[in-house]
Amino acid sequence: MEKAVKKEQLYEGKAKKVFATADPALVIVSYKDDATAFNGLKKGTVAGKGAVNNRMSNLLMRLLEQRGVPTHFVEELSERETLVKKVKIVPLEVIIRNVSAGSFAKRYGVPEGIVFDAPTLEFSYKCDELGDPLINRYHALALKLATEEELAAIEKYAFQVNEVLKEYFLHLGVRLIDFKLEFGRLPDGTVVLADEISPDTCRFWDAETGEKLDKDRFRRDMGGVEEAYQEIFKRVTGE
Repeated sequence: MEKAVKKEQLYEGKAKKVFATADPALVIVSYKDDATAFNGLKKGTVAGKGAVNNRMSNLLMRLLEQRGVPTHFVEELSERETLVKKVKIVPLEVIIRNVSAGSFAKRYGVPEGIVFDAPTLEFSYKCDELGDPLINRYHALALKLATEEELAAIEKYAFQVNEVLKEYFLHLGVRLIDFKLEFGRLPDGTVVLADEISPDTCRFWDAETGEKLDKDRFRRDMGGVEEAYQEIFKRVTGE
């Protein structure tokens, strides 16, 4: 398929590379095994991570599309590469939390594991130089990072994603603790879910044991990082 032929590299991030194709509306995302934490201060490699994140993300994007959440997903090309719609990323990280963990627990001095009565949503300004600071919707509007309409769509879709994935993972014996989403604009201005949904961007705890099955194992030097990624992948794909 001509449009899926990789051309020049457009971008390289911490975990992915993006390549142009013959179609200006489509790009190829290639997932790396590189792992980073704390805004790139900690670096490492997790064997097989790229393939896990690519295939798992694609499966979940397809599920979300079926449930009415528009995404950038077009077609999986290989275990590490996917064809997606080219978007202009809205410079906001959208974090949904169901249970206290990570920076939330640290910031507010509460233990991990507190189940919230309702999910919380927070925005951080996607800017590595500033350390991705927390901002609210008023700041996002003031900085012209998104419009009122875009923020409303993003918030609606983020909570929708949470409902779908929380139920989906519970069936697999996994609790969805929290996760980060990114959204992008298509050329016509439509907001769609972009980036990835993977153990890099979500906290997954085993529903029975509470064992962490995500990037926290890398962040916190807990060991068993590859095994955790493979375990969550096995549950999602049945492979």
